Amino acid sequence: MSDRVPMTKAGEAALRDELQKLKSEDRPRVIAAIADAREHGDLKENAEYHAAREQQSFIEGRIQEIEGKLSAAQVIDVASMENTGKVIFGTTVQLLNMDTDEQVTYQIVGEDEADIKAGKISISSPIARALVGKSEGDVVAIRVPSGTVEYEIEEVEYV
Repeated sequence: MSDRVPMTKAGEAALRDELQKLKSEDRPRVIAAIADAREHGDLKENAEYHAAREQQSFIEGRIQEIEGKLSAAQVIDVASMENTGKVIFGTTVQLLNMDTDEQVTYQIVGEDEADIKAGKISISSPIARALVGKSEGDVVAIRVPSGTVEYEIEEVEYV
């Protein structure tokens, strides 16, 4: 199936945790708030009721979105793979900027898991696309908005 979405084990666990919280805590709380607001009478001018219904709609939409993502997920656990030094989905890559000698570390993750502040970049990002398939010791030229930056792949971790 080509519509499979790559996801790390941690990404899958985070989505499952969010789904569990939405179903077991948030949904019942909103249902109770709607019932409480209904008791106040006229629903047309009841702001509490409309706010609770809007929140319920958001929660139900998010539940459907997460269930869809999980059903299409292809969970990849790189920790269980042999480290060949090759950059693949889920690996953590330590790079050295050839111009500035600055080191950066990125983990290549799925679209929903990407968080640049945490060092997690999406598999579809230009940096990840340039790195995938390369090995430790390779020099990679990556086009960025300000031009082209060369990085040397110093280490590839399968964690």
